[in-house]
Amino acid sequence: DWALKHQSFVWYLMFVGLLMGIFSYFNLGREEDPSFTIKTMVIQTRWPGATQDETLYQVTDRIEKKLEELDSLDYTKSYTRPGESTVYVYLRDTTKAKDIPDIWYQVRKKIQDIRGEFPAGIQGPGFNDEFGDVFGSIYAFTADGLTLRQLRDYVEQARAEVRDVPNIGKIELIGTQDEVLYLNFSTRKLAALGIDQRQVMQALQSQNAVTPAGVIEAGPERISVRTSGQFTSEKDLQTVNLKINDRFFRLADIADIERGYVDPPSPMFRYNGQTALGLAIGMKAGGNIQVFGAALKKRMDQVVEDLPVGVGVHTVSDQAVVVKQAVGGFTSALFEAVVIVLAVSFVSLGVRAGLVVACSIPLVLAMVFVFMEYSGITMQRIS
Repeated sequence: DWALKHQSFVWYLMFVGLLMGIFSYFNLGREEDPSFTIKTMVIQTRWPGATQDETLYQVTDRIEKKLEELDSLDYTKSYTRPGESTVYVYLRDTTKAKDIPDIWYQVRKKIQDIRGEFPAGIQGPGFNDEFGDVFGSIYAFTADGLTLRQLRDYVEQARAEVRDVPNIGKIELIGTQDEVLYLNFSTRKLAALGIDQRQVMQALQSQNAVTPAGVIEAGPERISVRTSGQFTSEKDLQTVNLKINDRFFRLADIADIERGYVDPPSPMFRYNGQTALGLAIGMKAGGNIQVFGAALKKRMDQVVEDLPVGVGVHTVSDQAVVVKQAVGGFTSALFEAVVIVLAVSFVSLGVRAGLVVACSIPLVLAMVFVFMEYSGITMQRIS
């Protein structure tokens, strides 16, 4: 009765609600799936040379007992191998997502409190709680005639150039291999000279040490003094002279020096069977993946123009395309629903009542879009 007596005001509210809904629809963030928090952390510790029992009782057991102090802890699960401890921390399902970062901080703090109880030689513990990271765009960089080291430089350059794309999140390189220098000693020469590999390595470490040499102060001027002798390439190692047992030796006379990559290799990345490096790019939570994807594609096209001939950039994953298809499917389903309701309403209720029912559908959806934007809910498969 009140609505019928204030028709102009009701029409105004309906128009404003519809207008706000249209604006909210285009302003909503778009994602493939909703963001969620994984309530699991992995703690890894290494103790080179230790047996399985020593690692179990000296490392794993102490970590698990300390974690029992957490109020939100559900249970822990661990795997122990000789010299290696892995502990999985599981929180209760009732733990709120907003409390997770503080809980992981408490875990790190509690493990830090017992570091003094661990035996000497422990490496870590290392913590991993970033299982919820999503990389919507992945690019593969391949090279013809370039080494992995040279290709990595170009990928790092591309990484720096895409950092200013709006709403860009975490960026990671996939398939990178660390470079190392291999010293292949001749056991025959070592035995003839009466030295062993341990003495050679100690001599190299002492010469390659990074130590402060002092400071020269001249009035307002302050000049740092550094000693030379650090190794920057395999050529430096080939020409180095080692003093062992009051005798001097050239390293190249007792060992072959080769530059290579760490063996066994880190997880590798391939594209169509070809060795490549991957650039995984994520978007900040709550962003519009379609707008972000378009801006990222534009920037990547500029990056490709600056790359030399032989470096290829291939799209492995593009979440923006998937979301575009999902949103298109939603709008198509919405249009079909309106048409079906119109037809059924006109047949069963008549033209006037059918129009009232048909008009209520976009109006209700418009108000839902306003609520979603106000509540921070993005447009994805669940919402």
